[in-house]
Amino acid sequence: MLSEPRSGRLAAWGNALLAGLVSPDDAALAIVGEDTVHRVEGLPGESAQVGLTLALGRLRALGVTGLRVALPAPGHPLGLSGPPEFNARALEAEEAVVCFGAAFGLVPRVHEAGPAGDVHAEVVWQVLPVREAPPADVPSLGEAERELAEALRDATELLSKLDVAGSGPVAEAAIDAYRARAERGREVLAPGYPPRAVRVLELAQRVELLVSLAHDRGHGGAVSSSEMAARAQALRPVERTARRAQVAAYNSLVEERERGAR
Repeated sequence: MLSEPRSGRLAAWGNALLAGLVSPDDAALAIVGEDTVHRVEGLPGESAQVGLTLALGRLRALGVTGLRVALPAPGHPLGLSGPPEFNARALEAEEAVVCFGAAFGLVPRVHEAGPAGDVHAEVVWQVLPVREAPPADVPSLGEAERELAEALRDATELLSKLDVAGSGPVAEAAIDAYRARAERGREVLAPGYPPRAVRVLELAQRVELLVSLAHDRGHGGAVSSSEMAARAQALRPVERTARRAQVAAYNSLVEERERGAR
């Protein structure tokens, strides 16, 4: 997941909107990003799909004060709290947003169309009930930063062992794309997020870049199926750490607010 997850954009800019730090139009524009349009369905009080601006306003009226990210994977319900139906849909989408202050969650359904090189995406967020409980396996920012430092070292060592250090046009393009994002550090998260959250998210994205390089550049013709399986097994905990750190960064505003309310 080298590109920013849609759930991350929705949570980050939704949190900035709920905090009064950005306008509804600016938040909606940032959430849509390069997609064509985002709509929301299943919103209480609405019988049809509605736009993001109306949906975020309605969620606030329903008591939502913050938005958390979930990035689950098979065997790892990261950021989820149930019930099973919501968890299953979030796992299928590989991401979701969980509301804080009211028991709702949003899962994206993406429809892509258009010829190669000109594909556009339309996104519908399905609103579903969630269980009000602590999200699964989400570390603090401090924990995530410490884990990432170790994961970055492990990923770098593994790349070296696999002889897939950044070389060739595919790897160079991936590194260039990461550097372009890193230079836009101020855009990594929405207004209101602490610098540490930005730092953790950028580092998590870098770790995921290295994992992606190991996957993409490591499957040469001389690599056996058993070696490929061993490589995937070795990369799995590194990838897991990067996902946990991303969730910690996106959720940091809500976690700080929750701690302050205790």
